[in-house]
Amino acid sequence: MKKIEIEDRTKRFSITIIRLVEKLPRTTAGFVIGKQLLRSATSIGANLIEGRGGVSKKDFINFLSIARKSAIETDYWLKLLGDSEILENDLIYNIRNELEEITKVISAIILKTKQNYKK
Repeated sequence: MKKIEIEDRTKRFSITIIRLVEKLPRTTAGFVIGKQLLRSATSIGANLIEGRGGVSKKDFINFLSIARKSAIETDYWLKLLGDSEILENDLIYNIRNELEEITKVISAIILKTKQNYKK
């Protein structure tokens, strides 16, 4: 997958999360978890973009590692929404599957870049 494709994919994912957060109940839990989810989910794509502008391969790897950490955190918030029954697990199932795929792609890019960096 090309870098631009994963950037587009993470942008679409961010938009999905924005729409999901807008539908959360207007409760304390909905507000707090929604804010955390929105922050971590949008951070994934932002760090990919920032990594592309990095000055070195090491810088690039660092930003992609942050993006991967944000993806892992995003999954935590999504699980919490489902497990607490704020949202139905069926509703977030496809979102979590897409996030898993995004995380795998980012991990593969990091691994390949590290391998090429050592050469």
